Amino acid sequence: MELAIITLLFITLIIIGIPIAFSIGIASLVGIGTMTGAPTTMIPMKMFYGLNSYVLLAVPLFVLTANIMNSGQISHRLINFSIALVGRKPGGLGHANVLVSMLFAGVSGSSTADTAGVGKILIPNMINKGYSREMSVGVTAASSTIGGIIPPSITMVIYGGLTNTSVGQLFIGGMVPGVLIGLGMMFVISIIARRDNLPVMEKISRAEFIALSKDAIPAMITPFIIIGGIVFGVFTPTEAAAFSALYAYLVSAFYYKSISLKDLPKIFTETLKLSCLSLFALAAASALGEFLGYYQINATVSNFFSGIGNNEYLFLFIIVAFFLFIGTFMDAIPAMVLFVPVIYPVALTLGVDPVQLGIVVIITLSIGLITPPYGLCLLIASAIGELSIDKSFKAVMPYISVIVLVLVAVIFMPFILLV
Repeated sequence: MELAIITLLFITLIIIGIPIAFSIGIASLVGIGTMTGAPTTMIPMKMFYGLNSYVLLAVPLFVLTANIMNSGQISHRLINFSIALVGRKPGGLGHANVLVSMLFAGVSGSSTADTAGVGKILIPNMINKGYSREMSVGVTAASSTIGGIIPPSITMVIYGGLTNTSVGQLFIGGMVPGVLIGLGMMFVISIIARRDNLPVMEKISRAEFIALSKDAIPAMITPFIIIGGIVFGVFTPTEAAAFSALYAYLVSAFYYKSISLKDLPKIFTETLKLSCLSLFALAAASALGEFLGYYQINATVSNFFSGIGNNEYLFLFIIVAFFLFIGTFMDAIPAMVLFVPVIYPVALTLGVDPVQLGIVVIITLSIGLITPPYGLCLLIASAIGELSIDKSFKAVMPYISVIVLVLVAVIFMPFILLV
C-alpha cells in the first residue's frame, strides 16, 4: 500500500511540473517516513553516501570542460572545421551538425551542452541558409544525443560507479556504436537532402581548409588524450575529467586567446548550477533506492525475470522497453541510480556482459533526451529554433530510428563494443 502511494505521489509531482530532482527527494522523504523504525537521519545519510564517490567528481569536471569550450569558442572552431570538411555535400550544414556533435562529444561528454553550444550557432545558420526549422531543430537535437555515447561520457562514469564496471572499457565500448549512430544520421540527411534539394556550402581553398584544420586540431586531440590516458592507466576517469577541464582552459586562454581569468567566475557559476541539478537528483535517487530496497523491489524484479527463463536477448529487449518509458519523464542519471542496481544482478545471472548492459542502457536513455515530455535536448533545440515540441519531435523521428537500429546491433552483435 505504501509503495503504491509513493508511486502515485511521484507521478503526481512530475505531472504538475515539479523538477525531477525535487520529485524524487519528496518521494524519498515521504517513503522513508513510512518505514518502521527508520531514523530521521537516514535520508541525509543516504543522500551523502550516494555522492560520496571519487568517480562522481568526474561529473562536474566534465560539465566544467563543456562550459569552458563554449566560453572559449572551441565549439566555433569545431563547427568551422566540420563545415569545411563536409559542407560541400548536399545538406552540408546538416552533415556538419552531426560531425561537430561527434567531435564535441569526444571532449565534453555532455549531450545538453552540445545542444546548447552547437545549437545556438548552427540552428540559426541552417535556417538562414534555406533549411526548414524542422530539419534544423531535428538534426541538432538528435545528433546531440551522441554526447552520452561517444567517450568521454558522464553517463558512463555514473554507470561505472554504480556497478563497479571499468569506465575505460565502457569508453571503448561506446566508440563504435557512437560513430555508427553518427554515420547513420548522416545517411538519413543525405536522403532528405536529395529529396528536398538542400543547399551545399561554397567550396573553400586548400589553404583555408589547412588553416581551419590547424585551428581545430588542439580541440580534436583531447578525446585521444583522455581515452588513451584511461585505457593505458595514466590516470583515472576523474583525473581525466580534471585534465580535460585544465586542457580546455589552457587551449582557450593561451592558444586561441579567447578566454581570460575574469571569465572563470561566470564559468564556475554555470558549472555549479548544472552540476548541482544532476548531483542532487543523484543524491535523492540514492535515498529513494533505500525505500525501494526496504520493500524488496529487487526481489520482485528478480522474480519477474526468472519467469522469462535464461533468454538474455528477451531480457535486454525488456530493459530497452522499460528505459524507453522511463526516459520520457526522467533524466538519465536518476533513472540509472534508481534502476541499474535492481537489474544489474539479474543481468549477471543471465550472463549479460556488464559493458554490453551499460551501453544498451545508455543508448536507450539517450533517446529519452529527444522524446517529450522531458526530452531536454529536444526542449533546448526547439526553443532555439522557435519550433513547437510536436513538430520538433516529428523532425527527430528518422534519427531515432537510426539509434534504435544501432541499439539492436549492440544487443545481437556485442563484438562491436571492442571489449
